[in-house]
Amino acid sequence: MDRLDKKILRLLQEDATLAVADIAKRVGLSTTPCWRRIQKLEEDGVIRRRVAVLDPVKVNLGVTAFVAIRTNSHSTEWLRRFAEVVGDFPEVMEFYRMSGEVDYLLRVVVPDIAAYDAFYKRLISRIEIRDVSSSFAMEQIKYTTELPLDYLALEKEPRES
Repeated sequence: MDRLDKKILRLLQEDATLAVADIAKRVGLSTTPCWRRIQKLEEDGVIRRRVAVLDPVKVNLGVTAFVAIRTNSHSTEWLRRFAEVVGDFPEVMEFYRMSGEVDYLLRVVVPDIAAYDAFYKRLISRIEIRDVSSSFAMEQIKYTTELPLDYLALEKEPRES
């Protein structure tokens, strides 16, 4: 990966609908080599997919809950089953196995507290959990899908004589 790939990634993170010709122009390439670079980034799994980012309020998902889960079960089988159960819930936007006091953390979006309560009841009916603690976001102050690219290790570019 080089500085041109980094520029392409930055542009695509800002707007995945940009035409290849526009991206090429902005990074100083012609269209075909730019398209090849994008395809290579996709093949290498750097670009996992291109999506539309929706406004949750406009699709009736105005409540975000962070759900901290602790369990007494730490077997591979329990984790596999738990991941399967959580995977069945479209309300779960993010799912992490954690270090520290909390074993798992979920980010859940729902229309309201009643919908969260229904989600909670469905979850605990499907798998045994020792403790569930939910915190509700009062205000979203920062949200981005753009990863910081400042830490990207770039290939050394050949020096010009």
